[in-house]
Amino acid sequence: MSPIPVERIRNFCIVAHIDHGKSTIADRLLDFTNAIAERDKQDQFLDNMDIERERGITIKAQTVRLTFRAADGEDYMLNLIDTPGHVDFAYEVSRALAACEGAVLVVDAAQGIEAQTLANAYLAVEANLELIPIVNKIDLPAADPDGVAQQIEDVIGLDATDVLPVSAKSGLGIEDLLQRIVDRVPSPSGDQAGPARALVFDSWFDPYVGVILLVRVFDGEIKLRDRVKLMMSGGEHDITSLKVADPTPRAVKTLSVGDVGMVVAGIKKLEDVSIGDTLTLKSRPASEALDGFQRVKSMVFAGLYPVDSDQYEELKMALEKLRLNDSSFVYEAETSAALGFGFRCGFLGFLHGEIIQERLEREYGLDLIATAPTVRYRVVPKKGEPFEIESPAALPEVSEIERIEEPIINATIHVPSEYLGAVMGLCQDRRGTQKDMQVHGERVQVRYSLPLGEIVTDFYDRLKSVTRGYGSFDYDMDGFAQGELVKLDVLVNGDPVDALSLIVHRDMAQTQGAQLARKLKEFIPRQQFPVAIQAAVGTRVIARTTVKAVRKNVIAKCYGGDISRKRKLLEKQKAGKKRMKMVGSVEIPQEAFLAALRLGEE
Repeated sequence: MSPIPVERIRNFCIVAHIDHGKSTIADRLLDFTNAIAERDKQDQFLDNMDIERERGITIKAQTVRLTFRAADGEDYMLNLIDTPGHVDFAYEVSRALAACEGAVLVVDAAQGIEAQTLANAYLAVEANLELIPIVNKIDLPAADPDGVAQQIEDVIGLDATDVLPVSAKSGLGIEDLLQRIVDRVPSPSGDQAGPARALVFDSWFDPYVGVILLVRVFDGEIKLRDRVKLMMSGGEHDITSLKVADPTPRAVKTLSVGDVGMVVAGIKKLEDVSIGDTLTLKSRPASEALDGFQRVKSMVFAGLYPVDSDQYEELKMALEKLRLNDSSFVYEAETSAALGFGFRCGFLGFLHGEIIQERLEREYGLDLIATAPTVRYRVVPKKGEPFEIESPAALPEVSEIERIEEPIINATIHVPSEYLGAVMGLCQDRRGTQKDMQVHGERVQVRYSLPLGEIVTDFYDRLKSVTRGYGSFDYDMDGFAQGELVKLDVLVNGDPVDALSLIVHRDMAQTQGAQLARKLKEFIPRQQFPVAIQAAVGTRVIARTTVKAVRKNVIAKCYGGDISRKRKLLEKQKAGKKRMKMVGSVEIPQEAFLAALRLGEE
């Protein structure tokens, strides 16, 4: 087959809120262009991780090359990138946008515009992409395609008459969508004869060939056996393999302007690759690197420790490999008195952290303990410069602190009007301040300013619960603000357990301390001596509970006789327990560390 000229190449992605049908639309596009053999077809074809299929969400953006014969009789090459919809994976969307010229914006015909719909639409507009709005699931009984099209015009500003009605389930409107992509999305513009420049927008580790780079070529061309250079890291490598996904990997000899493909160049060191880097030729290097895309900053931090300390090196290697595939995830080594050697990991959100832990356990066979998630706080000391901390253990003594500032977010919540009161109550319980409210038909968009620390654990689950699943939530950062914050320590038999420390609002310290002490009592096994569990702020104990000792009946064999003999045995037992308490250490199971995550359930 003769190569398709650059004028007939279209690079586009699919963006939408979670569960609005992106992956199903991708399936129909694959079906219509006959990209998959009948025997290989399966639902959510591009969601190839087990965890994606089990949870029914897209976690990793995927790419595939399609060939479509348009109305003018010509064949067009379409490079499709399917993206996640959950707020925690917005970085995957930003990577996809950096490699595209157009975006298909999917809106559910029954649900209407949701929080992530808006967020992704604005990301696409900022990236100067051609936006193609479609209304999906028009065959549902509750569908209102005309009303949703009007919503798109009112809220986003795209013409309602331009919105394409589609049913991903039945395939209705898919051909019209493909034709519109050909008509509307501009072809790649690049200098075919200039120095090669390719954006590295994803990468992963293969045990047989090393690091695989997923690139989009913007200028020039790269060929098999070319010596290439990564402009950011400075590493030089020889290309041993070039492949494109249509949809299974297929070897090619050249990638030129507009192409999206995989590059294997014998890269063995994981630190040699950085997402957003520019690939160029050693013999004819480009003078300027590509802009790449916006860097993201981790917002939620938790400790990951191997249950078996012998797995520390395995965990380190697994984190390195996972970091290559997920540029928004960061980690650094740390030591805990209670848990030994482990890593302090940074995530974009609580779900992101859950997914990372589950991938480490599944893909690398690790058994891990995760500590309670915390956020990044800014400490202003009485002497010296302000600094940021990611762990409560890093907080200095109270006497040295001028103030503690907490990260604040702007939360956008879309909800049916009948659940508005419940949502406002939830936000106020989390110390939120309402900013504004807009009504769009039967749905309301309300914006709140909220402390990030109040939403990282169960806010999203609670929102779904109080809105019967109809509420949607998106947020962006809004700097730091001073808060009445204190460090809540947990002491087991007088010894502080640093992995259980929390930074909480002063008004909530008493309540959370008592809840945490009660939770820990459920999980810490009984010893032959009483175990005191205390919650303390500074030197002041604010809550206490005790795990009662396992009592052996030492006077069971004493029937009859003088009472002094029984008393002697009891005194001997009492003295023995006192000695045991002085030298005894209490083993704290993993469930106790996870208890901190479940404080809101009571």
